[in-house]
Amino acid sequence: MMFDVGVASTDRLRQITDAVRAAGRLGVAELAGLTGASEMTIRRDLETLADQGVLERYRGGARSLLLRGEEPPFALREHDGIETKRRIAAEVAGLIADGESVVVDSGTTCLEVARALAHRRVTAMPLSLHAVHALTGAPQVTLLVPGGRPRPGELALTGPLTTASLAALRFDTAVIGCCGLTASDGLTAYDLDDAAVKRAAIGSARRVIAVAEAAKLSRTALAFVAPATALHAVVTDVTAQDEETDALATAGVTVRKV
Repeated sequence: MMFDVGVASTDRLRQITDAVRAAGRLGVAELAGLTGASEMTIRRDLETLADQGVLERYRGGARSLLLRGEEPPFALREHDGIETKRRIAAEVAGLIADGESVVVDSGTTCLEVARALAHRRVTAMPLSLHAVHALTGAPQVTLLVPGGRPRPGELALTGPLTTASLAALRFDTAVIGCCGLTASDGLTAYDLDDAAVKRAAIGSARRVIAVAEAAKLSRTALAFVAPATALHAVVTDVTAQDEETDALATAGVTVRKV
């Protein structure tokens, strides 16, 4: 089940999700005080999040169902930091020449990369149905669609059909999203199947560009994808800490801040 909400309400839903996960459980009155929304609005928000499996309602409040190391649903993340994601995407698009073949990973930042490539003359294989939709009908894009099983909500394509599709091709560039990236622990993901697809995409490309908002550069998720040395470039935002980006640069990765 998916939901469609505006940016303002998405920000509030994300705030509620983070607060309940941090506390374990919170009451409606506490969440209303935290967000500045009415208790009636909070109750509607909690129903929306309960439908997504993010939390469980109880009389007067809710408790989190998201474990440590799990991402909130795609619909909550899609508008989170959207301007930053668009700046990152524009920078990545500028690194890709017309005529290139590109594999574009799943995730919200990579979706913006797909949108930024929609008016370019490239061959693109998106690894999520969200990005496939963004590129469908793009007049100059030669669109390749892999096989695979879409993950609910995320619509990332995973499984042996996806990895086989990647193994059959050789791309100029792979644009890879991540859940965590550090010089010491490398590129990591929350989901084991997603990590396998990312590894296959990296293995199919001559150049690898990782996209990561600043917060991800100090984070390590469960599933190892690749060492930092497998990356040619990282595009992040200007709030990234110099300590993190300098360590990546020392590992031989070109870091671009936007």
